[in-house]
Formats: sequence, structure tokens, C-alpha cells
Amino acid sequence: MATKKSILIFGMGQLQQSLIERCKLKGLYTVGIDPNLNADCKNLVDAFEVVAGNDFDTTLAVAKKYDVSGVITAATDKPLVMMARIAKELSLPFFSEKTAIISTDKLLMKQQFIETGIPCANGFVINDISKLTEFDVSFPVIVKPRDNSGSRGVIYCINMKSLNKAVTEALQFTQKGNVLVEEFIEGKEFSVEGIHHNGQHHVIQITEKTTTDFPYNVELCHVQPADLTEIQQSQVKALIHEVAQALKFDNCASHTEIKINSKGIFVIETSPRLGGDFISSTLVPLSTGINMEDIVIDISTNNLIKTKYFLPTSNRCSGIIYFELPEGEIESLSVFNFLNDITEIHKWKFHLKVGDKINKITSSLNRYGYVILSATDKKILNNRLNTIKKSLNESFR
Repeated sequence: MATKKSILIFGMGQLQQSLIERCKLKGLYTVGIDPNLNADCKNLVDAFEVVAGNDFDTTLAVAKKYDVSGVITAATDKPLVMMARIAKELSLPFFSEKTAIISTDKLLMKQQFIETGIPCANGFVINDISKLTEFDVSFPVIVKPRDNSGSRGVIYCINMKSLNKAVTEALQFTQKGNVLVEEFIEGKEFSVEGIHHNGQHHVIQITEKTTTDFPYNVELCHVQPADLTEIQQSQVKALIHEVAQALKFDNCASHTEIKINSKGIFVIETSPRLGGDFISSTLVPLSTGINMEDIVIDISTNNLIKTKYFLPTSNRCSGIIYFELPEGEIESLSVFNFLNDITEIHKWKFHLKVGDKINKITSSLNRYGYVILSATDKKILNNRLNTIKKSLNESFR
């Protein structure tokens, strides 16, 4: 039994590592659960338990065993419904089960957006490609699973042939039995990181993103802060407030994906949790000085939240670029040595070794390395990003 305040962390993958470390720095007894006995970060927590994602009774038993004061996760939607149920049972700070259900089903989310007047893509669900002829499809469209993340099964289609193929592929990434077909909204892509507590909605940072070429739409680069006018920033903040009210976000962070074009701002999707891709854990602290993980940990464990926590203490730029190399085989790792001489690099990692195959990137799960940078201004940051991309592309030709 833990002798100090404990916290239950859902998921022990790499995406939760920073969160685990922040919990430990705050002096919390960390309890981690994961369905995988060999989860990457299981040895980082004070106690680790193997629990199936749909096993409420065992999850509750673990929470009671360690007398947890809060539940938390990062960068994954999968445990949100379970977390809401556990939080309700133990009277812990969290959002409602209804909010969790809507937030983890892109169809229900879209219906809620439409009902509350939040601009989003029109679409329909389909479970059989033979039924596509029943719909009046205006190309291009995006196919996506209702219940997955990380760009898995998200495919851009320009005609009926590619749509048939995409629906068949996307059905492999869902447990719902059907997938969404949405109109493709043109425009630049951004994500918005927020904190929601006691009826207050705080936009912490706006991130500009770059993705792979179609048909897949995998995020390859994130840069903060986004190049938006003050008017656009105000509009984004107002929209996030509407989204949070529509889905009843409370006691949580949020990661909302939007597109902006000449017609306005459109919400692609949202989730009441910390963002992945090192956005919340690393890029936001580097660019603003605000640690969103610390705030969410304090909210989850009922610590006092002060207004000053939401005030930036830094005015820098940060970014991450994921490697996208030509398909082939790794012959040498020496081509990465130049990265060690770039002073703006905060951290870099390459997961492949000599002899490994370089795959085509089709989702965030099969990306194979990244570079995180921090600079005093956007021009320096972008120059470094372009230098890295150019140098690696030339080395792997």
C-alpha cells in the first residue's frame, strides 16, 4: 500500500513516459496499468499491474488497492471511458462518462458539433463498400475509423475506386463495424492545446502542422507558435470555448485539431486529454514555459490551481520534425552525426539500426525517428528544420 498520495496512470507506452516522470517529480506514488505485460515504461512506475482495457472490476480493484487520489493519461483516447467510470466511482476529479463516450467516437462527436453549431466536415458512416452507391459522394473525401487515433486508417480519396479501397482498409482499424466518410476541408492544419477547470477554458498554445502527402495524412512536423493573426487567435480561442462547452470538458486538458481557410475555422476532431507527438510534454514547455502535464497532474489530485499557472514565462519557438526517408535499407547511421552539432536541437532519436528497412509512413505508429528543436525566433527554427530535411534527403538518395 502506498504511503504517500498516489496516482493511477493509464498506459505504460512511450507516450506516457514524460507524464510518469512528472508525477514522480511531484512526489507522487505512481501506479501504472497496461494490457501489455512488457509495456515500455512499466519499470518507471512504483507499481505496475497488467489490466485489460475493458476490465472495469480489476481496474477499480487496483485503484482501491493503492488508494489513488487521481487518474491520468496522455496522448491516447482508448482509456478515457474507463477512466471516467473509475473517477465517478471513487469521486475523483474528471469529466463525465458521457463526455468520454462522445469524445472517443468521431460520429457522436460530429453529431454533437452539428447540434451545437460548431463548424465541421459533413459526412456519413458506411459498413459495406457495396452500399457506397447509395450516397451522393462529392470528391475528395477523407475516410477514418470512428474509434481510433494516430492517423490509423485515415485515408484521402479522389474517386470511387480509391474510396472502395480506403473503406476496406479503414474497417480493419475499428471495432465499431463502420467508418466515417467525410468531405475534405481545404486549408492549413493546426492543433490547439487547452486546459479546462472549474468552468474556465484556457488555450495554452496553437501548433502549426505539416503532414505526409496523400493518400495518408500522417503528421510529420509541428511548430509553435502558429503563424496566425491576433484576430485568428481570438477566433480560435472562442471556438475552443464553444467546443469545451458542447462536450462538457472539465478537469482535463484538450487537444483539438482544426483547419483554417477563407471560409473560416473548422474543427476536425477533439479529445479531452494531453496531446501526443511531444506537443504537450515538450513543445509547449519549450515555447511558453507552461508545463501542461504538471497542471493536469495537480487537477487530477485536487491540488490548488492558480491563475499564474496559465501565464507564459517564455516567448520562444519550438518544433518537432519526424524523419521521412526514401524507402530502402539503412546502410549507415553516420549520416545523422551532423545533428549533434546543431545547437537548437533539444533532442533527437532514430529508432532503426543498420540493416533495417525504411518503411512507407502510413500512421504515427510506423514513424521511425524525430528531432525536437527550440529557437529564439521562427526564422531560425524553420531554417534549421529545412536544413535537417535537405541534408537527410540528400544522404539517403
